[in-house]
Amino acid sequence: MKQTRAYGSWPSPIDAELAAAHDGAPAYVGYVGAEAWWTEPRPTEAGRRALVRRLPDGEERTVLPAPWNVRSRVVEYGGRPWAGADRPEGPLLVFVDFADQRLYAYEPDTPGAEPRPLTPRSDVGGGLRWADPVVHADRGEVWCVCEEFTGEAPTDVRRVIAAVPLDGSAADDRAAVRELSDGGHRFVTGPRLSPDGGRVAWIAWDHPRMPWDGTELIVADVRADGAFGGARTFAGGPEESIAQVEWAPDGRLLFAGDRSGWWNLYRAAPDAPEGARPLCPRDEEFAGPLWQIGLNWFAPLDSGLVAVVHGTGSSGLGILDPETGEVVDTAGPWTEFAATVAAHGPRVLGVAASPRSGYEVVELDTGTGHARVVGAAHGDPVDPAYYPEPQIRTFLGPAGREIHAHVYPPHHPGHTAPDDELPPYVVWAHGGPTSRSPLVLDLAIAYFTSRGIGVVEVNYGGSTGYGRAYRERLREQWGIVDVDDCAAVALALADEGTADRNRLAIRGGSAGGWTTAASLATTDVYACGTIIYPVLDLTAFASGGTHDLESRYLESMVGPFAEVPGRYAERSPLANADRITAPFLLLQGLDDVVCPPAQSEEFLARSERRGLSHAYIAFEGEGHGFRRADTMTRALEAELSLYAQVFGIELAGRVPTLELDK
Repeated sequence: MKQTRAYGSWPSPIDAELAAAHDGAPAYVGYVGAEAWWTEPRPTEAGRRALVRRLPDGEERTVLPAPWNVRSRVVEYGGRPWAGADRPEGPLLVFVDFADQRLYAYEPDTPGAEPRPLTPRSDVGGGLRWADPVVHADRGEVWCVCEEFTGEAPTDVRRVIAAVPLDGSAADDRAAVRELSDGGHRFVTGPRLSPDGGRVAWIAWDHPRMPWDGTELIVADVRADGAFGGARTFAGGPEESIAQVEWAPDGRLLFAGDRSGWWNLYRAAPDAPEGARPLCPRDEEFAGPLWQIGLNWFAPLDSGLVAVVHGTGSSGLGILDPETGEVVDTAGPWTEFAATVAAHGPRVLGVAASPRSGYEVVELDTGTGHARVVGAAHGDPVDPAYYPEPQIRTFLGPAGREIHAHVYPPHHPGHTAPDDELPPYVVWAHGGPTSRSPLVLDLAIAYFTSRGIGVVEVNYGGSTGYGRAYRERLREQWGIVDVDDCAAVALALADEGTADRNRLAIRGGSAGGWTTAASLATTDVYACGTIIYPVLDLTAFASGGTHDLESRYLESMVGPFAEVPGRYAERSPLANADRITAPFLLLQGLDDVVCPPAQSEEFLARSERRGLSHAYIAFEGEGHGFRRADTMTRALEAELSLYAQVFGIELAGRVPTLELDK
């Protein structure tokens, strides 16, 4: 029989340390020969990304010991950091190490071998960085994106496609790096070589566009000397986002573009762009926002079929027949596949999760239709009876527009609340803002729901996964549509008797931190909020106060600064700090170059002058996105303590008390 205790006071085996240890997901899957390889987070190893391989006997082996950290900083959000080549003498690995951003080569099966650098250091600005490598062992090179800083400002940067010698001759000589593209575009992805070796394709775009606004698919010839020539725009432009390009085995181009209003898959002969046709025209997404260089949503198979990650508001793995347009989806418990997929013969590798399982590496045998977990297998660290039971909901917001959300009611196998009490709820605003919250098991959510605090993830207007029109609702409306949509969902839950109107909170990181701070400044919906590595000052953000990728982002999100400078001040939480009356917790990484600490510190100073109840925790060694277990543990405990104090909750168990200053 269940015990009756107030919401928020239920004892839970899911503590902050447990939730932190299970944060993150595998990424960047690939095959080296027949072996499956991937990167995975190690929160308890200073937050590094490890590279893991699955040996033929099924053993999972970490390829590089700590402190090697396989992670690129290209465009600050990174990109695919590794590639491998299968050779008779053993695999050859090329990878980026986070510490110095150099490319390294490593032969993991050679006794006594150590990683050796392939690229030089640079002391200019952010240095030299590399991403999205492809090993061309027959040419003795690795082709990849090179990001080179030319000055100290974050926008003093150029990006080109480059060929790096595998013999190490460029380790001390930048001149030994062969530039393949002409540097005519601000941003490029890694090149994809045609099956006959005669052509190459990549994606490019320029400021002020973001890659989900408009990109160009570039095709060039590969000359006998390995140089690129005759580069031309094959598809795309200012109003079409092409998110990925690959070559089919028959030499035709496959690309994902949103010319129909949805990212669909197209195929065309390399000399006939006008003949591009959709392979499966649907009001579904077959791609997503290219936040990182080297994300991929589809992979051609040798048979001519194509593995595709697709869906609306969620994503499944299917096998597409380009001749018929039919998609056969993978059977299994997974409801969300990440933007990483690879193929080898009839096998397809991906990363998948569900509301009852965290992300794990999954392999599909297209010959048998059988899918199985092959790496980073989910294991329940606690009784799954403590996991939340989410609801997929659609709410109506201002002007009757639809708002997509996931509602996670309080849930505990042994406790319930008094009949006359409504639960507190926390609105989770995702980052991006061009992103979305996937419906997957997240122990950070379970940390709250298992204690009796509800969570609702709001995929507000501007989120991806619902077509171009839905994500463009935020155009010049950032700080309005996102704030209004989150408030509409919170108030709807209160109006229907699901949530306590007086115990609503909001939290988010990055762009979600902006939405949280803006919500506290412009609405009276929330009793408190947790603001995590946020954007707080639009004027500073648009005036060199962030990294290059997003330095012109606000032109579409807010409007051209030269034309509407007042709008930048009007919407900024920093300028509206005097309107905030609710207590808040501010969490900031001191190494953050995307949302620098200076904005948080100025916001904090203004709050202190007003005597506003708040807390500020800054974390050394953390950038944009917390990765270390101790950081995430402290952050979760502080957040829970904030809600307990504001909502009048007597917590079960020992949770450090957050000291609120005034």
